[in-house]
Amino acid sequence: MDLNNIQDIVEKDGIIFLTYGSFLSQTLISGMTEALEQETISSDLSMGISTNIFTIFIELSQNIMNYSKTKDEYSSNVKSHGLIVVGKDDKHYFIHSQNIITDVDRKRIEPKVEEIVSMSKDEIKKRYRELRRSGKNTHAKGGGIGFYEIAKRSDTINYEFKKINSEKYYFHFISTVNITKTKKEK
Repeated sequence: MDLNNIQDIVEKDGIIFLTYGSFLSQTLISGMTEALEQETISSDLSMGISTNIFTIFIELSQNIMNYSKTKDEYSSNVKSHGLIVVGKDDKHYFIHSQNIITDVDRKRIEPKVEEIVSMSKDEIKKRYRELRRSGKNTHAKGGGIGFYEIAKRSDTINYEFKKINSEKYYFHFISTVNITKTKKEK
């Protein structure tokens, strides 16, 4: 995703209320969740929709932190760099993320995401429970349980790996959450 894509979304009557493109840290993620909280309050979203948006945002932010490591040319510090956009249109909220990953990480991530996309909601929930119970792949880099968490809470997910060179890829991930009922409609 680039700035032209963001502008395209806005022009199609979408509202973007959170855009961040730079180095990520836990402190920044925490601050951005406050902005998301304000959106959910002002839009009077149900607790379920709010929780889904928060969880997806946090999981995608953590994926950026885990997979997009670049070394600071002026020090030995390693930073996580990426782009995350949260917005809405008339029918759904969307969470886009993009970061640069290595080919090694792509080879770990792609089969898991392909499997998830091919599964039904019930199969995703079942597999998620199995992974949680087993304790395997729960917090390890490339474990994939975060993608199951996202898929459980999303109405749709899409992804793309776009080759930059033989060692690097853009990893673009899109999750949508349908707007169903507000608190007032319940």
